[in-house]
Amino acid sequence: MAGVACAPPRGRAAVGRCARRARTAAPRRLGGCAVSRLTPDHTIPTPGDHLRHAERLARLERVWANAPGLVGQLTAVNHSTVAMRFIVTGFAFLLVGGLLSMFMRLQLAWPGLEVLDPQRYAQFVTMHGTTMMFLFAVPIMGGFGMYLVPKMIGARDLPFPRLSAFGYWCYLFGGLFLYSSFIFGSVPDTGWFMYTPLSDSTYSPGKGADFWLIGVTFAEIAAVVASVEMITAVLILRAPGMDLRRMPLFVWAMLVTAFMIAFGFPPLILASILLEIQRAFDFAFFEVARGGDPLLWQHLFWLFGHPEVYIIFLPAAGVVSMVVQTFARRPIVGYTWIVLALVATGFLSFGLWVHHMFAVGIPLLALAFFSAASMMVAIPTGIQIFAWLATLWAGKPWLRVPMLYIIGFFVVFVCGGLTGVMLAFVPFNWQVHDTHFVVAHLHYVLIGGLMFPLFAGLYYWLPLASGRMPSESLSRSGFWLVFIGFNLAFLPMHVTGMVGMPRRVDTYAMELGVHWLNLLSTAAGFVMAVGVIAILIDVALCFVLGRRGVENPWQAGTLEWAVPTPVPTYNFASVPQIESRYPLWDTPEVVEATRRTDGLLGDAHDDRRELIGTGIQSARAEQVIRISGSTWLPILAAFTIAVLLAGFISSQYWLSILMLVPLIGLFLRWAWTTGDRYAPAEIEVAPGLRLPTQAYARNAPGWWALVGTLLIDGSLFASLVFAYFYLWLNAPAWPAGGATVMAWTPALVALALLALPLLAAWRGSASLAAGHTRAAMLWQVAAILGGAVFLAVHLPALWAAVGAPQVHAYGSVVWTLAGFHAVHVVVAMLIGGFTALRIHHGFVERARALESRIAAGFWRYTVGIGVVTWAVIHLFPRWL
Repeated sequence: MAGVACAPPRGRAAVGRCARRARTAAPRRLGGCAVSRLTPDHTIPTPGDHLRHAERLARLERVWANAPGLVGQLTAVNHSTVAMRFIVTGFAFLLVGGLLSMFMRLQLAWPGLEVLDPQRYAQFVTMHGTTMMFLFAVPIMGGFGMYLVPKMIGARDLPFPRLSAFGYWCYLFGGLFLYSSFIFGSVPDTGWFMYTPLSDSTYSPGKGADFWLIGVTFAEIAAVVASVEMITAVLILRAPGMDLRRMPLFVWAMLVTAFMIAFGFPPLILASILLEIQRAFDFAFFEVARGGDPLLWQHLFWLFGHPEVYIIFLPAAGVVSMVVQTFARRPIVGYTWIVLALVATGFLSFGLWVHHMFAVGIPLLALAFFSAASMMVAIPTGIQIFAWLATLWAGKPWLRVPMLYIIGFFVVFVCGGLTGVMLAFVPFNWQVHDTHFVVAHLHYVLIGGLMFPLFAGLYYWLPLASGRMPSESLSRSGFWLVFIGFNLAFLPMHVTGMVGMPRRVDTYAMELGVHWLNLLSTAAGFVMAVGVIAILIDVALCFVLGRRGVENPWQAGTLEWAVPTPVPTYNFASVPQIESRYPLWDTPEVVEATRRTDGLLGDAHDDRRELIGTGIQSARAEQVIRISGSTWLPILAAFTIAVLLAGFISSQYWLSILMLVPLIGLFLRWAWTTGDRYAPAEIEVAPGLRLPTQAYARNAPGWWALVGTLLIDGSLFASLVFAYFYLWLNAPAWPAGGATVMAWTPALVALALLALPLLAAWRGSASLAAGHTRAAMLWQVAAILGGAVFLAVHLPALWAAVGAPQVHAYGSVVWTLAGFHAVHVVVAMLIGGFTALRIHHGFVERARALESRIAAGFWRYTVGIGVVTWAVIHLFPRWL
């Protein structure tokens, strides 16, 4: 039977016709692999075929199912389950953050009101901004990506499901940790940006800043581990045939966002660690009197903060691309240009951080550069907007609720972009800096760039997740309440800011003449809040009371709509093969092919959860990836970290040190049970096609996890080196009395010792490749001893030369650099010991060398940053 092409349907009648054609069409070939048809066109299925199909489906259901009850919810690692947790928790934090903003608006409704006292107002401002930026915007779009990307690329799950679950628990515990500050009466009140010196121990002597620093950093673990997960998934889990040119634009947006998180979040994590170390142990990174500089915090914060805006926007832009092409009933215009625009936006966003620091006294030449860069980033955004408009113009738009939100997005976001270009002009920025004009711009960009696409995507994919349709009247009412309420709330703030009303101030003078505008903003804010609540109620009711919908009610063309509803935990009974960018439009028979069990991985071998790994460029099936099932490890590890941080914030450091023992034990247990230690070398994934399991494959997900982790860690290290050179060049009284450095002899001895573990790790990999497992194990032990000797020589000699880190910021930074490298040496030693143990038990050998490759790769990285650290600490001061 020939394949049946189905063009984008133009109306409700066409929906039924296309669905019927999809049901009657037969799949043409399996995966992206050169294999014969599993069910030839002339073959008529027999009762035995139906029985085998039912048995295989039952086995898939059993293998991929979550455990029942509360235990199942706590131990589940399936990407759909974890993603729904992220989304629900994100909306919960949205409601909490919105409630705080309503109290703030009540305080500003009229001059002289006393709804909140000044301190409580500052606390609400801080918690509102922190909640919306760190606990709502990034996690909820990450949840959308976690739910949709595997379905869009034809995968059953993400490559590291336990890591996803661990990220969620860190996110939840981090948010609860932050909000527990209300219970202990130590709510942070220095703004969501925590500028120093207001946030140091001198001006914030309580624990409020500590709750912010530790809680936010704890929650950020979710974002950085999700970036590793997303990069690996998109690179090696795409369905056979889905090369990079065929990926949905939402997948492209999530891939670029994941790389941006990998490079953008570490500067803030480092800044938070430095400030917490200063507050807890009296280091001097930001204290001018001891050689520090408070502007270092701003540089590190905005190295994260401006990319953060685009980390929020790019997934939303991916949502817009998906909705526009579906409701325009045609492929997106300028696919390649949109991909290039996404990449360019991610790249340019890292050159804009001083955009937020125009008023701090930076030289005019530097201001001119950052001003031009701030305007330049509007170009790729404009390309995407014109591509979306061209798609709608060339198609026949279908005006349903998701499209209403897209239209609202166009209006609001373009207005926010225009005010952003205005703020890029330095003289104008000076005039409206720290006024309500900036507040209005920020909300037009963030709500326009996030909230409207978010609700568009929510209504667009709601029938997929629930199998039901939302209330049309309630959903349209929610849109108009949000759209009208938002514009009436924030449009007047442009005027109040131009008049001179400052931000983050709890009252204002009647003589300013903006009281009526503030009253309007307050009333409209409540209208918007009612609209958001109506939307969330509508969505919740849809899962329970919504009318049953047909599958793929919008007749979209991308692969996630091939999944049946209710969505099975394994997504696809057989891993699909695609031949175009819009498989459901071009080859609708792929829907039926994915629901049969005679395709790729149609049977659960050894009752294990399995994925197909494909080539990064070729998208050909290359390996079978076995992943873990439900487990307590993620929640136990996150809870242990929470106890460790609770001990730290309460100054019970003995508790924090004590909790390191179970934490290391949990992670070692986690690593020991990764994959399948007893997996065969090859598995027959379809008749005539055998693929190696990941332990025997070169392109294994564990290797890509190491690469992604080192990208994040490298960004953290680069930020620390940046802090060293920034203080050297800009901080007053730096360094005090000249730099104190080690003598050449111990410094050179330390450098020579650093080469020992690298040599041992290299020899270990070579011995394993030659089949000498015992020698490989001994070389791993030698690498551990080499690392221990290096630490025993370098750290005492550094103490004798530099002294205590509390004396001067120079010592603080030098010891932080040395400590950063020392931690990596210890981790490399643990990895080496783990690898030696795996070799001893026969799980690592010549053909299964993944752990040995990872250990050698981590040692190479550790020695590399060690050489840079050595040069910064010992060579640069002498050269200068």
